[in-house]
Amino acid sequence: MKSAVETLNPTRVRLTVEVPFEELKDSLDAAYKKINQQVTVKGFRKGKIPARVIDQRFGRGAVLEEAVNDALPKFYTEAVNEAEVNPLGQPEVDITELKDGELLAFTAEVDIRPTLEIPDYSGIEVTVDAVEVTDEDVEKSVEQLRERFASTSTVERAAEEGDVVTIDLEAKVDGEILPDGVADGVSYTIGSGELLDGIDEAVKGLEAGGEATFTSQLKGGSAEGKDAEVTVKVTTVAARELPELNDEFAQMASEFDTLDELKADSRKRLENMKQFDQATQAQERVLDELLKLVEVPMPEKLLEDEINTRKHNLEHHQLGQMGLDLVKYLEIQGKTEEEFLAETKEQAEKGIKTQFILDELVNKEKLDVSREELTEHLFRRAASSGMSPDQFAQAVAEGGQVPMLVGEVARGKALAVVVEAAKVVDSNGEVVDLSDDEDEVETAAEAVEAVTGEAEVSEDK
Repeated sequence: MKSAVETLNPTRVRLTVEVPFEELKDSLDAAYKKINQQVTVKGFRKGKIPARVIDQRFGRGAVLEEAVNDALPKFYTEAVNEAEVNPLGQPEVDITELKDGELLAFTAEVDIRPTLEIPDYSGIEVTVDAVEVTDEDVEKSVEQLRERFASTSTVERAAEEGDVVTIDLEAKVDGEILPDGVADGVSYTIGSGELLDGIDEAVKGLEAGGEATFTSQLKGGSAEGKDAEVTVKVTTVAARELPELNDEFAQMASEFDTLDELKADSRKRLENMKQFDQATQAQERVLDELLKLVEVPMPEKLLEDEINTRKHNLEHHQLGQMGLDLVKYLEIQGKTEEEFLAETKEQAEKGIKTQFILDELVNKEKLDVSREELTEHLFRRAASSGMSPDQFAQAVAEGGQVPMLVGEVARGKALAVVVEAAKVVDSNGEVVDLSDDEDEVETAAEAVEAVTGEAEVSEDK
């Protein structure tokens, strides 16, 4: 076999391959054997039909077509390896010559990974939010805990902000009660904003047995988006009572004996959360700066596929679960389809560039993924998917996605290397040291995944 490679542009090549006919012998034998199992000829047992009879009855062309289809992947792979290119996706193959007994010639055009030059990234500098927990933050956290332990008691007075009311609802559109427009015994906290617009104003001031009518645009159901006349009747009014903030509350709501200990723990947890957010922010901003440093040619077919994948996932998975279609989603977002497609293209380009650059860094820095790192990543991915680690591991293995998980961890390690080399300062001008972050690689992998999305830039040979 002879092959040559022609560079069409930085991300696409054309392979020209010539195969002597004798190298098709195994594929021709396989073609005759396959046809033998599929056809019957009077006078011959199934599977024992001579090749000359198959040629006479079904045509030599059918045999050649079957043999070439069988042989092409093997010769294409050999040509790719010989040319030392990294193909992306499937090739466009064109058979240019097929002379029975003499020669098979074909061309294969395919996108390839561009060759990248990673410059010195140690000069990257980013600014992140400072980790600051105020007394007000702590008080708010404790107050939220206090809200969870609130109790209610029925009162004989008009409903006020913060009260819990039990209500019956009836919605009409054009004077007709909607089939799904009646609900009884609904519990609602006034001011929570969890039901219809206008309901808070309608029920405030009503005692048990009182009712009011108001107009509101329906957020769901058979008449979604339409204005409805809604009648609300209050059946009970209950006041929410919060426990006193003291040591007794701390003992009831936590493992601590005193309120001061509970507040100290709340402060520590808030600091940890803000440190995590700070680390994530640093990784995202360092990645953005790294992307600015590297010129990345964009494979057009790969970009088109990535845009379509992102659009499909949004339409058929995320929006489908929310009961929305793309038209309604764009209406809610206040975007045109052109704006949506432009944003999707920008996100897709960023995701592909991120994978290319970080994969190049993995090779440059000779980064390996240990079994422990892969296991930890698998556990985290399982938790986020709602599956047990065993279920997730089985699904990954059956789907052949282990290399994808390894790639995610490796890119996280590559980004962590760049973050460690960069200078990170907070909004107060203080240098931020992220070297003690035990979950640095995992949080970096999550930051990368947020940019690259679900699609994986894969190499096919």
